Amino acid sequence: MNRIIRLLLLPLASLLALPACHPETATQPQPAPPTSAVRDTLAYSFAVMGCNRVDNSDANLATNPSTANVPQLTRTYADLAALRPVPDYLFFMGDMVLGYSPDTAVIGRELRAWVALYRAAPLSRTSIRMVALPGNHEVMSGKNQPAFLGAEQAWRAALRPYLAGSNGPTAGGPDRLATDQSQLSYSFDFKQSHFVILNTDPVGTEGTAPLDWLGRDLAAARARGSKHLFALGHKPALPAPAGDGLSNGGSLWSILDANHAEAMLAAHNHLYYRIQTPPFHPWQLIAGNGGSPLDASASPNKLFFGFILVKVFTSGRVMAYSYGRDLPASGYLGPTAGIATTIRDSVDITWK
Repeated sequence: MNRIIRLLLLPLASLLALPACHPETATQPQPAPPTSAVRDTLAYSFAVMGCNRVDNSDANLATNPSTANVPQLTRTYADLAALRPVPDYLFFMGDMVLGYSPDTAVIGRELRAWVALYRAAPLSRTSIRMVALPGNHEVMSGKNQPAFLGAEQAWRAALRPYLAGSNGPTAGGPDRLATDQSQLSYSFDFKQSHFVILNTDPVGTEGTAPLDWLGRDLAAARARGSKHLFALGHKPALPAPAGDGLSNGGSLWSILDANHAEAMLAAHNHLYYRIQTPPFHPWQLIAGNGGSPLDASASPNKLFFGFILVKVFTSGRVMAYSYGRDLPASGYLGPTAGIATTIRDSVDITWK
């Protein structure tokens, strides 16, 4: 009998030996957060396009003093104006005019005509801010010819309203620059992000970027707490296959990687192209499909006109979307009516 009583009391003794369960330490089922609390909202966005100038054989200064591919240019402006919300910035990545002239008066007239086209477009009356970058066609005296001071001066004079900074490197210094680049390569901050504009064809050091200045600028931005870093230049550091880019692009890439930059955005190669080269983290995004004759050697899925839209979200996620439309049946200068612009590609470029 005593043995039976002891067996009956054993479970009770075991329960009494367990630690007390207090409300503040107990694990309680938690309700799922409301959808509004976890939704990833857009912080801001910016668009990138480049290479819209016509071929030399198609230039007609009497009918088109801008030497831009006007049908494609006005269509892209309309597509951007139709986005909701409108991007905060449009970075125009160079080769917007034919240029390639030793005569600064010719370059100045083409650039002023290009500005007139933008001011006449409805996009210029939205909240978007246009930022223009020089390409080799704007600063060089001809194909495979050097850049020259007069072209840089003509650029600054015509595009002054569309420059966003002046803190770049001056002549001389560790980058051994021949001319003042302070308004051609510079940087600025926007919504906890840092943007670096690069002139990729400075006088005397064509096909390069000022790496000493770039490294110090990015390091300072990181020290200030910038959450996202983007570099933008006409010539890419990592060119598309069969394309060309910067002669010091490999060193530039190491600087971007060391400072956790999300991407470099460029043009120059006439197509849309993206690449990431592990173990490096940054992406190279090329938007050289703004309206100039496209690179026929590229695969067909890269041969379309358009732009790149980058979206930065409050969570820290960064997405890039390539918007494109097919070439007009009548040729690259043909009308664009009836040709749909759609998202052709997307990629998560968040640093990771």
